[in-house]
Amino acid sequence: MTGRKRITVITNIILAVIITAVISVSFIGEEPLPAYGGKEAEAIYNGNRAGGGVSLMINVYENTEVVEAMVETLNAFGARATFFVGGCWADDNALALKKIAESGHELANHGYFHKDHKSLGYEENKQEIELTGAVVEALSGVKPRLFAPPSGSFGRNTLNAAYDLGYKVIMWSKDTIDWRDESESKIISRATDNLTGGDLILMHPKPHTLRCLPEIIARILSGGYSLVTVSENIGDTAA
Repeated sequence: MTGRKRITVITNIILAVIITAVISVSFIGEEPLPAYGGKEAEAIYNGNRAGGGVSLMINVYENTEVVEAMVETLNAFGARATFFVGGCWADDNALALKKIAESGHELANHGYFHKDHKSLGYEENKQEIELTGAVVEALSGVKPRLFAPPSGSFGRNTLNAAYDLGYKVIMWSKDTIDWRDESESKIISRATDNLTGGDLILMHPKPHTLRCLPEIIARILSGGYSLVTVSENIGDTAA
């Protein structure tokens, strides 16, 4: 796809999302909506604790080369992960999106501009999520169904907007804090100490995280766990 054609595609997506949001606003109430077996829509912090699956959730807004190298490392181990991609990164990295999907990994939604979703109203939450999903689907052919709020910040408006769009809101049970700390020993320890089935392990495409990734994967696999996508991990009964 040429640069001009790609810009046209993305522009049309943006316009369509904005028009849809304007039309739909008059039909949306403010009451919390039921989800997940009749319960109020809530965030999910772990998968099936009785199972043997563990998931790496990689939040992406930068470092395309590192993202691609992480995919190659995962592939070498026969492991799968979920990449929560920012829309403003995705619309410049169609080839990387396709590489993630074609390698058997999961593409998910991380909002368009890395905003503080807790401070956003319902419509702003909806636009951030919907636009990113539309971009990812247009460029990769994959329709994301999971949303991870940037910085883990979300409120009732976020949960309701995500639910209305058919998304589950995903948090984590283990955080490598690799965005702040470059210590490889700390990152490995945070990812793998006291590991339990159903764990969702948060990381980012940082060069130091990439260097840790083979050891993290090896430790998880040697502990008898399998590395699965977040969707596979949470199934329909995550709590």
